[in-house]
Amino acid sequence: MCHVDFVLYSSNRQRVECRFLSTFPDLMTLIDGIPADVVSANDRGLLYGDGVFRTLRRVGGVSLCWTRQYHKLATDCAALNLRCPAADVLGVDMERLPTDCVAKIIVTRGLAARGYAVAPDALPTRIVTSSPLPLYPRSHEATGVGVHLCSLRLASQPRLAGIKHLNRLENVLARMEWDDPAIAEGILLDEAGNVIEGTMSNVFCFRAGVLHTPDLSCCGVAGVQRERILDFAAKAGMVVRVGKLPLDMLMDAEEVMLCNSVIGIWPVREFNGRVWEMGGVAVGLRRLMEERDD
Repeated sequence: MCHVDFVLYSSNRQRVECRFLSTFPDLMTLIDGIPADVVSANDRGLLYGDGVFRTLRRVGGVSLCWTRQYHKLATDCAALNLRCPAADVLGVDMERLPTDCVAKIIVTRGLAARGYAVAPDALPTRIVTSSPLPLYPRSHEATGVGVHLCSLRLASQPRLAGIKHLNRLENVLARMEWDDPAIAEGILLDEAGNVIEGTMSNVFCFRAGVLHTPDLSCCGVAGVQRERILDFAAKAGMVVRVGKLPLDMLMDAEEVMLCNSVIGIWPVREFNGRVWEMGGVAVGLRRLMEERDD
């Protein structure tokens, strides 16, 4: 057990500090560096999804790919003209989390009065949380996963494309389309029928000697593991292409893979009526990713 402190506000806005015993030591939430479990109802992250986040693994007390993760967080913050907490400040927060966990960093624009206008002196809220590392079946890596073709289509918005912003309603609605435990992920298309991403992952496919991944200039999230695969695959001499990926092109691929910072790389076994045998590209990429920790 561990003690967790948090703050509540009564109906007359009087501050009330609370403490409870947590029976889940892997669960921790820090708000602006303080153990807490609530944010203000006037926080713009809650009101408008005005903020960004990152999710990563901590293993043995090490925050994996931390340099890349922080750079992507800072880049996403800059794209929204949002102040990004300093790396050393977030580093201190991360060190307070359990040594082995899934860590999530959220940066919102902070408190605001009613309305969409942004105050020039708005102070961001930083939230750092931990949760237990998920125990996925080993078959997900060994033989691949079943994947659902989502009916929801991603809207085009170049201003937000690639950014891991807090408004993830499209992903939430898409994830509601199935409850079959044999389905591990869903593939999302744009309005033109091009493959963009999974509900929680980026997509790669290997076809005719080329490693393909969708262009995310109009929608979708550009994840850190996608960046690493593009980087490391090119350095290993693979031919890599970022561009439009029509659904029929994906279906014609020799291998299809999903990736994110928690799952690593999962080969796709079954999708949209087609079954793939386990291929060597996914295995090689996984080995390459595990050899590098940056």
